[in-house]
Amino acid sequence: MSLVADARELADDLVRLRRAMHQEPEIGLHLPRTQERVLRALDGLPLEITTGRDCTSVTAVLRGRGPGVVLLRADMDALPVQEETGLEFASRTAGAMHGCGHDLHTAMLVGAAHLLAARRDTLDGDVVFMFQPGEEGWEGARTMIREGVLDAAGRRPDAAYALHVFSTLGPAGRFSSRPGVMLAASATLRVTVRGEGGHGSTPHQAKDPVPVLAEMVTALQAAVTRRFDVFDPVVLTVGVLSAGTRSNVIPDTATFEATIRTFSPASGRRIREVALRLVSGIAQAHGVDVEADYAEGRPPTLNDPGETEFTRAVITETFGDDRYSTLADPFTGAEDFARVLAEVPGCFVALGALPPGTDPGKAPFNHSPRAVFDDSVLPGGAALFTELARRRLARPTRKGRE
Repeated sequence: MSLVADARELADDLVRLRRAMHQEPEIGLHLPRTQERVLRALDGLPLEITTGRDCTSVTAVLRGRGPGVVLLRADMDALPVQEETGLEFASRTAGAMHGCGHDLHTAMLVGAAHLLAARRDTLDGDVVFMFQPGEEGWEGARTMIREGVLDAAGRRPDAAYALHVFSTLGPAGRFSSRPGVMLAASATLRVTVRGEGGHGSTPHQAKDPVPVLAEMVTALQAAVTRRFDVFDPVVLTVGVLSAGTRSNVIPDTATFEATIRTFSPASGRRIREVALRLVSGIAQAHGVDVEADYAEGRPPTLNDPGETEFTRAVITETFGDDRYSTLADPFTGAEDFARVLAEVPGCFVALGALPPGTDPGKAPFNHSPRAVFDDSVLPGGAALFTELARRRLARPTRKGRE
């Protein structure tokens, strides 16, 4: 049978694994039940397996017969979201949900481990399977890199690949990517305005931090549209805003947190400077104090042009020309696979998982409590992981990595 047919034979097992993980989502760097499921799913395969010290990661190495090394990565963590899908296998854990499809990624990589293990004697090198916790803001990739995942095979990978499902990209099963910037860099701005509380009826006898905070939020939005080139965009979204306890009490403090996305180092440096100067100036103008913390997050996810072209060729040759499209623009989301791609050339690939009969313009997007992903994409994802590793190992290793 062909590789794709072999992957389809695994479909039922992959669906069961994915749905079991979906029912028991775990958040952050410590996912003991998820790690246990992955280890059970890999049991019996000829893999060298290690687990993380500071996180519940799983690193598995499949030894081939050549000098090359390829790394395949899947993230495993869920989100702090209360699921509202109504699925029969919906989350049983209050306040946690696999709303970004990481349960599918994990099942796909398990499938690839089985497919590649069955072809071990034909592999021109080693495959590193990177099962990563803590992608959703917990720096899981950085933790695994620090603990040695990039050297797990005894030498650095020649290439690294990751897949990510999307609940709105359609039709299901279509892959897409682009060379260069694939996803944005991220940062977080946290601001606390310190005034002087008082009675809501006499604001002139207090220093109300709330209107100061509101002015900062509005001014930041204006700064993004007036201080930056539209062809090198900045996205700034205030996701947390907090102040006060009662309508007639002026609080001492007010706070907000914003996520910031950029696509170039120059815009990243400039928005930091603009944001900090802006909130400081507004606070000074109103006679209140301000504490502002600008925390750099992930770097931009940069696809190697050569590896992206290789990935496109593998997809079209394996599944057909209609299963791949080149993205015109990068996504504004951020990914800590960026830290792997900063060390190893590779490609990050999007995979549509829109359920059949669903309008892509109305489907809830990733991170929504109502986001739904089509299980039918699991064999295709496993097959692509497998073909990327198999074909990339068959190519000569890069100079200096023999």
